[in-house]
Amino acid sequence: MTVEFDLKSIYVQIIKGKSAPTKVTRHGLNPATLEALPEVPIATPDDLDSAVDAAKAAYKLWSTTPYEDRKKAVVAYADALDQYKDQFRDLLVAEQGKPIPQASQETEAAILWIRKMAELPLLEDVIEDDETRTVITRYVPLGVVGAIVPWNFPLLLATGKIAPALLTGNVIIVKPSPFTPYCGLKLVELAQKFFPPGVVQSLSGDDDLGPWLTSHPGIDKISFTGSTATGKRVLQSASRTLKRVTLELGGNDPAIVFPDVDIEKVAEKVAFFAFLNSGQICLNLKRIYVHSSIYERFRDALVRQVNGYTIGDGSQPGISHGPLQNTMQYSRVKTFFDDIEKQGWKVATGGKIEASNGYMIAPTIIDRPPEDSRIVVEEPFGPIVPLLSWDDEADVIERANNTTMGLGASIWTADLDRAARVARQIQAGNVWTNDHFSLSPTAPFGGHKESGIGVEWGLNGLKAFCNSQTLFLKKGP
Repeated sequence: MTVEFDLKSIYVQIIKGKSAPTKVTRHGLNPATLEALPEVPIATPDDLDSAVDAAKAAYKLWSTTPYEDRKKAVVAYADALDQYKDQFRDLLVAEQGKPIPQASQETEAAILWIRKMAELPLLEDVIEDDETRTVITRYVPLGVVGAIVPWNFPLLLATGKIAPALLTGNVIIVKPSPFTPYCGLKLVELAQKFFPPGVVQSLSGDDDLGPWLTSHPGIDKISFTGSTATGKRVLQSASRTLKRVTLELGGNDPAIVFPDVDIEKVAEKVAFFAFLNSGQICLNLKRIYVHSSIYERFRDALVRQVNGYTIGDGSQPGISHGPLQNTMQYSRVKTFFDDIEKQGWKVATGGKIEASNGYMIAPTIIDRPPEDSRIVVEEPFGPIVPLLSWDDEADVIERANNTTMGLGASIWTADLDRAARVARQIQAGNVWTNDHFSLSPTAPFGGHKESGIGVEWGLNGLKAFCNSQTLFLKKGP
């Protein structure tokens, strides 16, 4: 079925199935050119109240809609997104800055995530069944979900919240990042063709909207993706009304490279995962530990890979790495570059920020900084990483775990038994061997320690949008 939809029209927030204009608007910037993008609304507290009222009314209908009917609507929504994937890709490039191939991958993943999560069977669990009683655990929707979406993957991380919320019978209010509001607003506008009014709504705003959403008594769950610092504030705010909360937060992912690897091939992959999306991914490799016996050769191979990258406007062909997304993050990352001279760090490649029209920063590798230096301890969320050496396996595992974060990690070795053994000792929610950042909509994703609470995706992610209810059904009077 062909769906008529215009991605080039004005950008609106949707309340109760209709455009909800605001008196005050703002606009984003193309981070590659700093050109102004179209105006978007700035929601008011009254807009939030109206959206919550509409959501509660819609929930009564949607939560009682048979699962197969909900699934059918969700899959049709994915098909419509597929129909307009090229336009969403181009919009993603303009607002986020990532190069066209990476924007295509995100758009394809957003569609895949919806379809695959719709295939997951959320069944009742029979705990006991004997001559006296049957005990069943079932999963019932929570109510109104507030989805707070970040600016680094505004398409994928929006659909990754919308699909499981709707499949489980919840209704959702989507708040895109004020830095990247455009794809999120259009996703919700498109959704109106498949879901009753109030089931999928959007609110566009500034820095005030997030706290209003997390503290609103009519919101039953917050699904938040963003920084650890902001996640702590979200949790504190949500606790006042005992909202259910899923937090997917920052990371400081280590890579442990053993001496038996193919240096050139592994250096290519490690560089890719360190600098993908210009270092603006919670799962980027952010600490690279290389065995001292191959350290210099691996460093040189890594530098060759990085020096082959092309930095620029992601809308142009041949660009491998785009700009940082916004001035706030650009300014923060620049402070790490200031520390190069202040702390006397040795630079393997990069190290300077050249003048440009946008928020461009060349990928930079710091050669063996002190283990307690800021570049090792903190998450820059930009294209600068420390390269460190190690000799003892137990010691490097301890160093890899010596962080308040615990999102991802990867082990690189030709010895698969050793890879699995070391992987099981890493304190992180996601550990890869000879790979990194390979995710699945059918597998749970979440962090340990200060990298988050709860999981998204997979059956565990679906259940995170539910209350569990246990029925004790006695047989006989």
